[in-house]
Amino acid sequence: MGVAQVPPLPETPGPLFPELASAEEKFRQCIQCGVCSGSCPMGEAMDFAPRRAVKMLLEGRFNEVVESNTPWLCVSCHTCAVRCPSQLQISDGLFPALRAAVMAEGKAIDQDLQKALQNTYLYGNPMGISPKKRAEWAKTAGVPVPIMSQLRRPVDVLWIVECNPSFEPRGQEISKLLARILNALGVDFAILGPEERCLGDCEWLAGERGLFEMLIERNIEILSKYKFREIIMTDPHSYRTLLKIYPFLGGRYHVQPVVAFLAQRLDQLKPLLKKKLNATITYHDSCCLGRKTSHYEEPRMLLRAIPGVKLVEMVQNRESSLCCGGGASTIYLDRYIQERVKDRLADRRVMQAAATGAETLAVACPFEPARFEDAVKVTGNEQKLIVRDIIELLAESMEIA
Repeated sequence: MGVAQVPPLPETPGPLFPELASAEEKFRQCIQCGVCSGSCPMGEAMDFAPRRAVKMLLEGRFNEVVESNTPWLCVSCHTCAVRCPSQLQISDGLFPALRAAVMAEGKAIDQDLQKALQNTYLYGNPMGISPKKRAEWAKTAGVPVPIMSQLRRPVDVLWIVECNPSFEPRGQEISKLLARILNALGVDFAILGPEERCLGDCEWLAGERGLFEMLIERNIEILSKYKFREIIMTDPHSYRTLLKIYPFLGGRYHVQPVVAFLAQRLDQLKPLLKKKLNATITYHDSCCLGRKTSHYEEPRMLLRAIPGVKLVEMVQNRESSLCCGGGASTIYLDRYIQERVKDRLADRRVMQAAATGAETLAVACPFEPARFEDAVKVTGNEQKLIVRDIIELLAESMEIA
């Protein structure tokens, strides 16, 4: 097999990797300070930590980096980017390009990731479930959940539910609760239902450019059929992609994560929060809600509004929050990563949560409940800590759970 090269990038910023004018020219701004490597939670496990990887790429040693484990260990936590004095987009630019190089060579990648990509190509979701079943959860929500194609009128809010909250059992239960909250607030909303497809965050960061382009073009076409004032998103990863990547291909929308949407309606929400939870809660900052889109306060505002809640902070919080380890395509690379790291990031994060004395770890990302619940068991904290989505906590206090 020939020497792997980073696929050529356009001379001017393109739609998929606007932060890269070219691998060589853009990253020549790197001053080799080492902040990226020192900040990277996976740096010690990489064959070449980010600073060294950049230096090797600038020296023309593409093949060594591409052949290493480095491309697949980045969890896209964005810590390197927010701390880089040269403002280089390492996790969102360099690592997708490295992964694209591996795929361009036709080399085998982890089977779980390959299966997720194949399923997304065939079915529009990584689970491989028929899109006709995307709105099945809504039938047992207990409240009306309108579907745009059936409603046939403009709505104030289009709710893009995304894959995990549409198909995974825990995600479906949280979706039902959110539907009840939206109904209780009198929000005029609808979902896409069977027309919805994955927005492509995983595919983009995995370096699967062709699939991502296919998804983004189809999704823009579907969204252009309907009229709505704004979009709300359950999944922070998809929110970040729709907010920051879709505009380069003409998909410009007023979009918010659910926690921000609800925080704007606290005056309406507070009178509905009647039940005291009497719980000490610590909140995990999602990388996509936090470092990537700066939604630090809205989740905390919602938690503080719940009667009987005492909010405590972990030692790493807000911009310094430790990643759960499921960002980018690594949600499908758990086995690959576990073979190469001493301890999982989710385990380390749960230990930080337990150290606060909180009995509840609150999250705002659909990937996190399962990851952290597993980590709670692995770390022996089953009798000390439970994992709850903020939507679950709000619904319990509203007595609609």
